[in-house]
Amino acid sequence: VQLQASGGGLVQAGGSLRLSCVASGRIFSIKAMEWHRQAPGKQRELVAAITSGGSTNYADSVKGRCTISRDDAKNTVYLQMNSLKPEDTAVYYCRFVSVRGSNYWGQGTLVTVSS
Repeated sequence: VQLQASGGGLVQAGGSLRLSCVASGRIFSIKAMEWHRQAPGKQRELVAAITSGGSTNYADSVKGRCTISRDDAKNTVYLQMNSLKPEDTAVYYCRFVSVRGSNYWGQGTLVTVSS
């Protein structure tokens, strides 16, 4: 199983980006899809998560600015990020969690927000 994240790039503050993460290979029943990020010199943190039932959870720092969604038919999770701030600069990683407890991480996509 491989996760391929894409959609990162350089954007000015106030701009928007849409990240995508698609899984290839066989994953037995995905329980949750998540986006994490790691800024330089900081620990990786959870940004947003969505369960198989569609429940979502967001970090306080992105609430109201980001929307996570999923397309199970495509094994894909998205993160729409609006009103981006320089402090959103980080490498963004996707993670899929299966009902069997397996975790799969993507390779990361770099988001850089200029002021």
